[in-house]
Amino acid sequence: MQYYDDLADVADGFGPSAVTIGKFDGVHVGHRAVIAHLERAAEQQGLVSTVVTFDRHPLSVIDPVKTPPALTSTAQRRELLEQVGVDATVLLRFDQDLQSKEPEDFVSEILVGTLHARLVFVGSDFRFGRRGAGDVALLRRLGERYGFTVELIDDVDLVDDVRPAGERRVSSTWIRELLGVGRVAEAARLLGREHAVRSVVVHGNQRGRAMGYPTANLDPHCEGFVPADGVYAARVLHQGTVYPAAVSVGNNPTFEGVPEKQIEAHLLDVDIDLYGDTIAVLFVSYVRGMVKFSSMDELAEQMRQDDRDIRLLLGLPAPV
Repeated sequence: MQYYDDLADVADGFGPSAVTIGKFDGVHVGHRAVIAHLERAAEQQGLVSTVVTFDRHPLSVIDPVKTPPALTSTAQRRELLEQVGVDATVLLRFDQDLQSKEPEDFVSEILVGTLHARLVFVGSDFRFGRRGAGDVALLRRLGERYGFTVELIDDVDLVDDVRPAGERRVSSTWIRELLGVGRVAEAARLLGREHAVRSVVVHGNQRGRAMGYPTANLDPHCEGFVPADGVYAARVLHQGTVYPAAVSVGNNPTFEGVPEKQIEAHLLDVDIDLYGDTIAVLFVSYVRGMVKFSSMDELAEQMRQDDRDIRLLLGLPAPV
């Protein structure tokens, strides 16, 4: 995949292209359906399938108080877009200059002048340019002037196979709501994959190791939306290898001084030195909420039960 995080780096001979524009936070099944549609149209017409997205949520500039937490980091989003097979991704810096750009300038400078768009896919609520002054009707008029076609994407039709009748439209907002209450398995259905967070493993207090359950403690400045506090069946990706794991999210109320939203991963049946390495935690299923235990023995018994439950959820044999 060609990747540009600066319009100045796009070659003069880029394109001609078929373009879709959006935040693509999470690159969920709705996004993937749009991109698949884009890729088919691009192949039929000999165009470069191109995703135009932003380095931050536009609300972070327009109305910061209303900015939702991101499901994925920019790096994760780039990797996911590459996995779905799009030819090129262009990352626009959403700042005051872009926000204040007149709609026609956005089209003439970016879509036409840089990307040489011949086909543009957008949703019916698409807005662009200063104060959202540009809409689909204006985009179509500009398309007639500059030589590109505008097509609306009806993501309701595109994702019916993952959304039974009566359910709401697949969206990053819905996925965020599910993760916020620990419903990671349902979120995975909408994402088309297990939700992941990624960070560097840092030194912890060694309590887990002392109890026979060594854990990898993630630096709290991690990539990806951290789901609700609780214990999860999960998988850990480390240097290309995936390990089954029991994962705890939260401040562990049994002990004092544990940081809020601490993520601790216990790899099942292996003990690997992960300190200083980056790992990804892939959430499979919610097991239970966080509980304050009255003694270490009570906590140890619960951890043994968690181990049995998580192995069952992951399809693993019981411990010997």
